[in-house]
Amino acid sequence: MTVAFDFHGPTLDEAVAALGDMPLPPYIASRRAPDAQDVNDYQTVYAREKGAVAAPTAGLHFTQKLFDALDEKGIARHFVTLHVGAGTFLPVKAEDTGDHVMHSEWGEVTNETAQALNEIRQAGGRVIAVGSTALRLLESAADDSGNLGAFRGETDIFITPGVAIKAVDLMLTNFHLPRSTLFMLVAAFSGLDTMKRAYAHAIAQGYRFYSYGDACLLKPADPVT
Repeated sequence: MTVAFDFHGPTLDEAVAALGDMPLPPYIASRRAPDAQDVNDYQTVYAREKGAVAAPTAGLHFTQKLFDALDEKGIARHFVTLHVGAGTFLPVKAEDTGDHVMHSEWGEVTNETAQALNEIRQAGGRVIAVGSTALRLLESAADDSGNLGAFRGETDIFITPGVAIKAVDLMLTNFHLPRSTLFMLVAAFSGLDTMKRAYAHAIAQGYRFYSYGDACLLKPADPVT
Protein backbone atom coordinates (compact mmCIF):
# COMPACT_ATOMS: atom_id res chain seq x y z
CA MET A 1 0.00 0.00 0.00
CA THR A 2 1.24 3.48 -0.90
CA VAL A 3 0.26 6.50 1.16
CA ALA A 4 0.52 9.98 -0.37
CA PHE A 5 0.35 13.24 1.58
CA ASP A 6 -0.73 16.64 0.31
CA PHE A 7 1.97 18.29 2.45
CA HIS A 8 5.70 17.76 2.75
CA GLY A 9 8.64 18.99 4.79
CA PRO A 10 8.00 21.21 7.82
CA THR A 11 4.35 21.67 6.81
CA LEU A 12 3.75 17.92 6.99
CA ASP A 13 5.54 17.75 10.35
CA GLU A 14 3.29 20.51 11.71
CA ALA A 15 0.15 18.75 10.43
CA VAL A 16 1.19 15.44 12.00
CA ALA A 17 1.93 17.17 15.31
CA ALA A 18 -1.45 18.93 15.24
CA LEU A 19 -3.63 16.04 14.06
CA GLY A 20 -1.73 12.94 15.16
CA ASP A 21 -1.69 11.08 18.47
CA MET A 22 1.27 9.91 20.50
CA PRO A 23 2.15 6.41 19.14
CA LEU A 24 1.94 4.50 22.40
CA PRO A 25 2.93 0.82 22.53
CA PRO A 26 0.07 -1.54 21.67
CA TYR A 27 -0.26 -2.88 25.23
CA ILE A 28 -1.03 0.67 26.39
CA ALA A 29 -2.96 1.91 23.34
CA SER A 30 -5.28 -1.11 23.49
CA ARG A 31 -6.45 -0.06 26.98
CA ARG A 32 -6.86 3.69 26.59
CA ALA A 33 -6.48 6.53 24.12
CA PRO A 34 -3.38 8.75 24.23
CA ASP A 35 -3.78 11.94 26.25
CA ALA A 36 -1.94 15.24 26.50
CA GLN A 37 0.17 14.03 29.42
CA ASP A 38 1.70 11.29 27.28
CA VAL A 39 3.57 13.92 25.27
CA ASN A 40 5.72 14.56 28.34
CA ASP A 41 5.46 11.19 30.09
CA TYR A 42 6.39 9.08 27.06
CA GLN A 43 9.60 10.98 26.34
CA THR A 44 13.04 10.97 27.92
CA VAL A 45 14.45 14.20 29.34
CA TYR A 46 17.49 13.81 27.08
CA ALA A 47 15.65 13.14 23.78
CA ARG A 48 17.29 15.03 20.93
CA GLU A 49 16.93 13.41 17.51
CA LYS A 50 13.65 12.59 15.77
CA GLY A 51 13.22 9.11 14.34
CA ALA A 52 12.24 6.56 17.00
CA VAL A 53 8.71 5.15 17.11
CA ALA A 54 8.96 4.46 20.85
CA ALA A 55 10.78 5.81 23.88
CA PRO A 56 13.65 3.79 25.40
CA THR A 57 11.75 2.86 28.53
CA ALA A 58 14.72 2.71 30.91
CA GLY A 59 15.40 6.34 30.12
CA LEU A 60 11.97 7.39 31.35
CA HIS A 61 13.20 7.01 34.94
CA PHE A 62 15.67 9.88 34.59
CA THR A 63 14.93 13.47 35.52
CA GLN A 64 17.06 16.60 35.60
CA LYS A 65 17.13 16.29 39.39
CA LEU A 66 18.58 12.78 39.08
CA PHE A 67 21.14 14.02 36.54
CA ASP A 68 22.20 16.71 39.01
CA ALA A 69 22.65 14.06 41.71
CA LEU A 70 24.80 11.95 39.38
CA ASP A 71 26.90 15.01 38.55
CA GLU A 72 27.51 15.63 42.25
CA LYS A 73 28.85 12.09 42.58
CA GLY A 74 31.13 12.48 39.57
CA ILE A 75 29.27 9.93 37.45
CA ALA A 76 29.79 10.77 33.77
CA ARG A 77 27.06 10.53 31.14
CA HIS A 78 27.61 9.79 27.47
CA PHE A 79 24.88 9.58 24.88
CA VAL A 80 24.20 7.39 21.87
CA THR A 81 21.37 7.55 19.35
CA LEU A 82 19.19 4.58 18.48
CA HIS A 83 15.89 4.96 16.67
CA VAL A 84 13.69 2.29 18.24
CA GLY A 85 11.62 0.60 15.54
CA ALA A 86 8.13 -0.89 15.59
CA GLY A 87 9.67 -4.37 15.40
CA THR A 88 10.87 -4.08 18.99
CA PHE A 89 7.31 -4.93 20.09
CA LEU A 90 7.06 -8.11 18.01
CA PRO A 91 7.06 -11.36 20.00
CA VAL A 92 9.31 -14.21 18.96
CA LYS A 93 7.04 -16.80 17.36
CA ALA A 94 9.70 -19.19 16.07
CA GLU A 95 10.38 -22.23 18.23
CA ASP A 96 14.09 -21.89 17.43
CA THR A 97 15.49 -18.40 17.97
CA GLY A 98 17.80 -19.05 15.03
CA ASP A 99 14.73 -18.83 12.80
CA HIS A 100 13.66 -15.42 14.13
CA VAL A 101 14.34 -12.49 11.80
CA MET A 102 15.50 -9.60 13.96
CA HIS A 103 14.20 -6.13 13.11
CA SER A 104 16.78 -3.58 12.04
CA GLU A 105 17.19 -0.23 13.81
CA TRP A 106 19.33 2.80 12.97
CA GLY A 107 21.85 3.98 15.52
CA GLU A 108 24.97 6.03 16.02
CA VAL A 109 27.89 5.94 18.44
CA THR A 110 30.19 8.88 17.81
CA ASN A 111 33.94 8.48 17.94
CA GLU A 112 34.00 10.88 20.90
CA THR A 113 31.59 8.73 22.90
CA ALA A 114 33.33 5.50 21.94
CA GLN A 115 36.73 6.76 23.06
CA ALA A 116 35.35 8.23 26.29
CA LEU A 117 33.80 4.88 27.24
CA ASN A 118 36.97 3.01 26.32
CA GLU A 119 39.00 5.32 28.55
CA ILE A 120 36.58 4.81 31.45
CA ARG A 121 36.98 1.04 31.32
CA GLN A 122 40.75 1.27 30.84
CA ALA A 123 40.89 3.37 34.02
CA GLY A 124 38.97 0.70 35.96
CA GLY A 125 35.54 2.29 35.71
CA ARG A 126 32.33 0.63 34.62
CA VAL A 127 30.05 1.27 31.65
CA ILE A 128 26.37 1.11 32.59
CA ALA A 129 23.95 0.89 29.68
CA VAL A 130 20.62 2.60 30.30
CA GLY A 131 18.25 0.32 28.46
CA SER A 132 18.42 -2.65 26.16
CA THR A 133 18.53 -0.36 23.11
CA ALA A 134 21.70 1.34 24.36
CA LEU A 135 23.27 -2.03 25.12
CA ARG A 136 22.40 -3.40 21.68
CA LEU A 137 23.98 -0.39 20.00
CA LEU A 138 27.14 -0.51 22.10
CA GLU A 139 27.55 -4.20 21.34
CA SER A 140 27.11 -3.39 17.65
CA ALA A 141 29.96 -0.88 17.92
CA ALA A 142 32.33 -3.17 19.88
CA ASP A 143 35.05 -5.44 18.56
CA ASP A 144 35.71 -8.90 19.93
CA SER A 145 37.76 -7.49 22.83
CA GLY A 146 35.02 -5.04 23.84
CA ASN A 147 36.81 -1.99 22.48
CA LEU A 148 34.33 0.51 21.07
CA GLY A 149 34.62 2.34 17.77
CA ALA A 150 32.48 4.85 15.95
CA PHE A 151 29.30 3.32 14.51
CA ARG A 152 26.61 4.80 12.30
CA GLY A 153 24.01 2.77 10.45
CA GLU A 154 21.56 -0.11 10.76
CA THR A 155 21.97 -2.89 13.29
CA ASP A 156 19.99 -6.12 13.56
CA ILE A 157 22.10 -7.69 16.28
CA PHE A 158 20.13 -10.40 18.12
CA ILE A 159 21.47 -11.06 21.62
CA THR A 160 20.31 -14.36 23.10
CA PRO A 161 21.64 -16.56 25.95
CA GLY A 162 25.07 -17.79 24.98
CA VAL A 163 26.06 -14.56 23.23
CA ALA A 164 28.86 -12.82 25.14
CA ILE A 165 28.38 -9.21 26.22
CA LYS A 166 31.64 -7.39 25.52
CA ALA A 167 31.24 -3.64 26.04
CA VAL A 168 28.88 -3.21 29.03
CA ASP A 169 29.47 -3.92 32.73
CA LEU A 170 26.01 -3.18 34.19
CA MET A 171 22.63 -2.34 32.72
CA LEU A 172 19.50 -0.57 33.88
CA THR A 173 16.37 -1.89 32.23
CA ASN A 174 12.62 -2.19 32.70
CA PHE A 175 10.87 -5.54 33.07
CA HIS A 176 10.05 -6.82 29.60
CA LEU A 177 7.27 -8.92 28.11
CA PRO A 178 7.52 -12.72 27.82
CA ARG A 179 8.85 -14.21 24.58
CA SER A 180 10.35 -10.86 23.59
CA THR A 181 13.80 -10.31 22.14
CA LEU A 182 14.41 -7.92 25.04
CA PHE A 183 13.86 -10.62 27.67
CA MET A 184 16.28 -12.82 25.74
CA LEU A 185 18.81 -9.99 25.87
CA VAL A 186 18.63 -9.61 29.66
CA ALA A 187 18.81 -13.40 30.00
CA ALA A 188 21.99 -13.31 27.93
CA PHE A 189 23.36 -10.56 30.18
CA SER A 190 22.53 -11.90 33.65
CA GLY A 191 21.76 -15.54 33.01
CA LEU A 192 18.43 -17.21 32.30
CA ASP A 193 17.99 -18.73 35.77
CA THR A 194 18.72 -15.38 37.45
CA MET A 195 16.18 -13.59 35.27
CA LYS A 196 13.54 -16.27 35.85
CA ARG A 197 13.91 -15.71 39.60
CA ALA A 198 13.83 -11.94 39.16
CA TYR A 199 10.67 -12.09 37.08
CA ALA A 200 8.99 -14.48 39.51
CA HIS A 201 9.71 -11.95 42.26
CA ALA A 202 8.43 -9.09 40.10
CA ILE A 203 5.15 -10.89 39.39
CA ALA A 204 4.67 -11.89 43.03
CA GLN A 205 5.27 -8.30 44.18
CA GLY A 206 3.04 -6.72 41.54
CA TYR A 207 5.76 -4.87 39.65
CA ARG A 208 4.71 -3.03 36.50
CA PHE A 209 6.23 -4.27 33.27
CA TYR A 210 7.64 -2.41 30.27
CA SER A 211 6.73 1.23 29.46
CA TYR A 212 5.78 3.28 32.55
CA GLY A 213 6.93 0.25 34.50
CA ASP A 214 9.54 -0.69 37.09
CA ALA A 215 13.24 -1.06 36.44
CA CYS A 216 16.10 -3.18 37.73
CA LEU A 217 19.88 -2.85 37.76
CA LEU A 218 21.51 -5.96 36.35
CA LYS A 219 25.01 -7.31 36.57
CA PRO A 220 26.45 -9.88 34.17
CA ALA A 221 26.35 -13.57 34.90
CA ASP A 222 30.11 -13.66 34.41
CA PRO A 223 32.64 -10.82 34.60
CA VAL A 224 32.99 -8.93 31.33
CA THR A 225 36.47 -9.50 29.91
